[in-house]
Amino acid sequence: MASATAVTAVGAVVGVASGSEGTNTQTVDVAGATLLAELPTGGHAQTISDNFRHQATAQQASADAAAKKAAEEAARQKAAADAQAKADAEKAAKAAEEKRKADEEAANRAKARSVLAAVSPGSVQEMALQIIGDDAQFQCFSQIVKRESGWDYTATNASSGAYGLVQALPGSKMASVGADWRTNPATQIKWGLNYMNSRYGSPCGAWSFWQSHHWY
Repeated sequence: MASATAVTAVGAVVGVASGSEGTNTQTVDVAGATLLAELPTGGHAQTISDNFRHQATAQQASADAAAKKAAEEAARQKAAADAQAKADAEKAAKAAEEKRKADEEAANRAKARSVLAAVSPGSVQEMALQIIGDDAQFQCFSQIVKRESGWDYTATNASSGAYGLVQALPGSKMASVGADWRTNPATQIKWGLNYMNSRYGSPCGAWSFWQSHHWY
């Protein structure tokens, strides 16, 4: 329905067109009247304002949710990167430790081979004579060693695990004299001499027992 102002304006225009020559006419701002009529007023304006506010609130909530999601994703990616870096560091440390152990074992094997190459049965016997210091006791010591290991300081009894010149059981007992008991005949001789002296009084006492029992 047209407003009263719009109807009046239309009537004025029609009057002029019909030839009412003696009537004073006024110019009516029809466009302005129409625009003013279309402006929202009262409750309608409040509704529009509320809609704008709701839209702004919704947009802000959506932006906040997107920012929160982006922050959570960044935190997740950082945690994953940190975990991977830690795993890589642990793996590298483990590999370095395994390499160190392998290098150490290889060095020990090389050292043992060099000792084996440098020592012959004759020199081991000479070493034993020098350590024992008495020819008679050396002869008794030698009789036992010949039967136990054949003067092979790497001899190992397959059934009992006894090791070395004097077949110590277990061989690790000889570590009380030196950590190199596996590869150093001098260490084995010293341990064997101490054992014979403490248990039988001397190598000849040990030899006497061995002859009766075939062990000592």
